[in-house]
Amino acid sequence: MPVETRTTCPYCGVGCGVIAKVDEKGDVSVRGDPDHPANFGRLCSKGSALAETLDLDGRLLHPQVDGEAVDWDMALDLVALRFSQTIAEYGPDSVAFYVSGQILTEDYYVANKLMKGFIGSANIDTNSRLCMSSSVAGHRRAFGADTVPGTYADIERADLVILTGSNLAWCHPVIYQRLAAAKQARPQMKVVVIDPRRTMTCDIADLHLAIRPDGDVALFMGLLAHLVKAGRIDQNYIGAHTLGFAEAFEKAAALSLADLIEATGLPAMQIRDFFRLFETTDKVVTCYSQGVNQSQSGTDKVNAIINCHLATGRIGRPGMGPFSLTGQPNAMGGREVGGLANMLAAHMALENAEDRDRVQRFWGAPTIADKPGLKAVDMFRAVADGRIKAIWIMATNPVVSLPEADLVRAALAACPFVVVSDIMEKTDTTAFAHVLLPSLGWGEKDGTVTNSERRISRQRAFLNAPGAARPDWRQLADVARRMGFGEAFGWTSAAEIFAEHAALSTFENHGSRDFDIGGLASLDAAAYDDLAPVQWPQPLGTPRTETRFFADGRFYHADGKARFIAVAAPKQQEGGETFTLNTGRVRDHWHTMTRTGKSARLSGHIAEPFVEIHPADAQALGIRAADLVEVESRHGKVLLRALLSPRQVRGSLFGPIHWNDQFASSARIGRVIEAVTDPYSGQPASKMARVTARPFRAAWYGFAVSIEKPLGLDTDYWALAKAKGGWRLEMARTDEVADWTAWCRKTFQIGPDVEPILYQDDAKGTQRLAFSKNLRLLAVLFLAKEPVEVARSYVVSQLCDPPNAAVLPAALLAGRAGAGSPDKGAIICSCMNVGIVEILGAIRSGCASVEAIGRATQAGTNCGSCRAEIREIMHGSLAAAAE
Repeated sequence: MPVETRTTCPYCGVGCGVIAKVDEKGDVSVRGDPDHPANFGRLCSKGSALAETLDLDGRLLHPQVDGEAVDWDMALDLVALRFSQTIAEYGPDSVAFYVSGQILTEDYYVANKLMKGFIGSANIDTNSRLCMSSSVAGHRRAFGADTVPGTYADIERADLVILTGSNLAWCHPVIYQRLAAAKQARPQMKVVVIDPRRTMTCDIADLHLAIRPDGDVALFMGLLAHLVKAGRIDQNYIGAHTLGFAEAFEKAAALSLADLIEATGLPAMQIRDFFRLFETTDKVVTCYSQGVNQSQSGTDKVNAIINCHLATGRIGRPGMGPFSLTGQPNAMGGREVGGLANMLAAHMALENAEDRDRVQRFWGAPTIADKPGLKAVDMFRAVADGRIKAIWIMATNPVVSLPEADLVRAALAACPFVVVSDIMEKTDTTAFAHVLLPSLGWGEKDGTVTNSERRISRQRAFLNAPGAARPDWRQLADVARRMGFGEAFGWTSAAEIFAEHAALSTFENHGSRDFDIGGLASLDAAAYDDLAPVQWPQPLGTPRTETRFFADGRFYHADGKARFIAVAAPKQQEGGETFTLNTGRVRDHWHTMTRTGKSARLSGHIAEPFVEIHPADAQALGIRAADLVEVESRHGKVLLRALLSPRQVRGSLFGPIHWNDQFASSARIGRVIEAVTDPYSGQPASKMARVTARPFRAAWYGFAVSIEKPLGLDTDYWALAKAKGGWRLEMARTDEVADWTAWCRKTFQIGPDVEPILYQDDAKGTQRLAFSKNLRLLAVLFLAKEPVEVARSYVVSQLCDPPNAAVLPAALLAGRAGAGSPDKGAIICSCMNVGIVEILGAIRSGCASVEAIGRATQAGTNCGSCRAEIREIMHGSLAAAAE
């Protein structure tokens, strides 16, 4: 009988419930959990494709030391010995842990306990530093604790939702669908999008503010001053529950309208329209994400937003409040256990001596870190200059994700001892590991995660551990015992760790701390296994049912009052570089593609790294659509495909963060990002790199598909993507190749017994080679002197279509579908594998709405994250027909 398991998605901070089913043959399928209060059955394209990412191809299955497989005892003995020796010789600050919002709360708890309480250093940080630490710093400054006040339901109940620095449609698609459904049910609801780019989120926007990069602080300062002048502040609330209003207002009032226009780049009318919407609407939720956080002024941006909500008392009540949208599945869980270098467990303060004493006593620890550790960027600088001599990296890929990524790479190459725990054997970071430890992946590991609305959910195992892979918490605990800390690390299950974590949250907590899940501390193994999604706080005694904070006006500073923070608008960056580079995610990929890169479906929408540029900027630079573009800063350069789009403002570029050296020749976007950080949070300003751009000209451009993964790529540019039945390859070379047939045999692993069919057009400068055996396509390569124009989706489809003598291989060399061989065109709906040709066909047949197109093609009927693109195609097609 098939077995179904309720678990939680491992992607973004929405925290969607997933039902995984394993059938009698061991095949896995997934669907959204209709009973989970985060998603009510919805899943995005990435969540829907989870079953496609569970293969063992490329998995790290056994511990390795210097590239050789060893047993666990040998690997763990070495880790414990080298860390102990380093600490003995150089002190506890000579070692570090760099962990991840991808690990579970139980893993995070053990890592934090070992480093801060037993090693005695706070040198533990996390890739969550890169996505939400400015929110943490802003919350702590305003509220006295890292408290998210509201819930997802508030977004649906609001009459005005402001999305600032958030491409919700692509980065948090399920929340976007909840918002879109609420707006459809209540058309009077207003949505404002504040973003330099016109993203797909603008599909539901009543007002799009194409703000100048880093103009957010000035915009919300101007809003605060406007609210005061319009008499729309809540003076009673301010007087009873806050401090610092006068100072914050004085700073804000000093900005003139001309200052605002200069700082934001917005027309006066748009600024007034935005201010009027906020002024006249009581139920306002302001959602913010990486466009706010990833800034040199990220913490000030957060506080400028919070200031406006405090001034109007619009916080903690239904449909009101500032809302931080978390990037990773367990960034919140990491915050709860003190996984950041400047925090203690259970939201206690590292700088507070009483909190340090409390945690040390609870843990029975021999010591406790008494000063903040090194934050992510500074941590790897310390690796580079030799202050850190041993580092353990867990479930993250800093050689790709950190700014100045080439310096991170060099630092790890020079580090005396590097340990990496991962599920994949080959990543850009594992290449530098002295010890590689195989971890469990999604579907194999067991524990909890916390989402953006403070909801704790279970990730449950439904697959057996592959090879010798082990949970991250167990790896840490085993090393701790070998270092002599055995009694404190003697857990036998994740349930026991969770119980200790919950007990610490309530230890000597008399309402003085926001994070309290003492009511869950007594869960036995069975109750832990059955734990339903629950929002904190859940104090000991009567479970708390109210899911919001601050409605009563009580905050977590010692005097119980919130703080207005007097912020200043940053000066616009100056420099000789031509463009501001903004970075971010695409719809169907995640982080550094370790998981999503396994799915052909998720690579169908966008298959190679790109740079988005305004057509006028491209024309000025001599860049044409689909050209290759060198994007360069003083720290490095990348080579990306040009995507010309009027959605991008002039003077700005956009590049995705996902591609790495496993999938592209030169696309680690972190190489060009300067390691400038927010002074309060330490979060890198990844949205604001200053770069130049220029066209890259090659002698040959190529597109290929093959059933075998291309090996030994020696081209100046290449980008690989998984395809159904094999792989697809984009490439370019600046030199000539004497024998393309020999090149194909080597690259696509084709034997001498298979002869290609060749096509060459000297006048057009094109060549095409196709290899097949027993009517099965092995590989086909299209070459041209300009970027190759070919029906890519059709060519890719021939990898897995049934053998067809009429198509293979000669007809395929035409590069376009013939009669009886439909071409989908570029894939728009990944969930249902629907291409633009099919959508245009539905429009031509009379479909005049997204819903009608969905009924005709199924496009947009699953997760809905492609609906904005479908509407754009529909409007463009109808406009063209009207001309």
